[in-house]
Amino acid sequence: MAATTKVKTVWITGASSGLGLALAKHYLLHGCKVIVSARREGELKHLQHLYPEELSFIRFDVSKNEDVERVKAELEQRTKQLDLVILNAGTCEYLDIDDPDWDLFERVNQVNYMGMVRSLQACLALLKKSDDAHLVGICSQAVQAPFIRSEAYGASKAAVRYLLDSLRLDLAPDGIAVSCILPGFIDTPLTQRNDFDMPFIMSPEQAAHRIETAIEKRVYEYAFPKRLSAVLALARLFPRTWLKHNARKR
Repeated sequence: MAATTKVKTVWITGASSGLGLALAKHYLLHGCKVIVSARREGELKHLQHLYPEELSFIRFDVSKNEDVERVKAELEQRTKQLDLVILNAGTCEYLDIDDPDWDLFERVNQVNYMGMVRSLQACLALLKKSDDAHLVGICSQAVQAPFIRSEAYGASKAAVRYLLDSLRLDLAPDGIAVSCILPGFIDTPLTQRNDFDMPFIMSPEQAAHRIETAIEKRVYEYAFPKRLSAVLALARLFPRTWLKHNARKR
């Protein structure tokens, strides 16, 4: 756990429930100062009572440009530097191609992709002040193969992956490590709305443990669980077979 103890201050977005909340609990247990952001406090209220000195909350709707300067100012009030930033805020909506709601592309993109850009605007200056800075973006295994109804979600996450890969190059002179995390299905309020089977689904706590291990190693990219990664690798190798078995049925 040596690498984790070096982290002084952590900022996590999308932290009011699910994976973000599990990650916040993890870093609090390891003695870090943790700043969390979300649209609402949710379960974070209880956590703040347990860690009044170590945990603080900054309200942030990542889909709103007008929140960025306020969040940046509040971060600068709370800390002189950020050692680890985990950009986790995200959403998902599925497209009904027979009765399409074209606006959902904008809604999903504003949270998943532009929300990450806005978060970066708010935190980059503080990351650059750390001697051991690490930027982590939560992507998705959905970028590994096409899925039905996932046009908006998958495209936004593919954009996130490219954003992080490109940032890794541009931030290298500043000594900022950049990691892209590709989880499979995690049991969160978001996935609980899904009406389809979710193979190899895991708890937020299980996922947070795996992500923390990857962060310690400062990986460029980490996809999990490996069983799902293997299935999606076959989809890329045999796209016609994937189409045959996964195309939408009328």
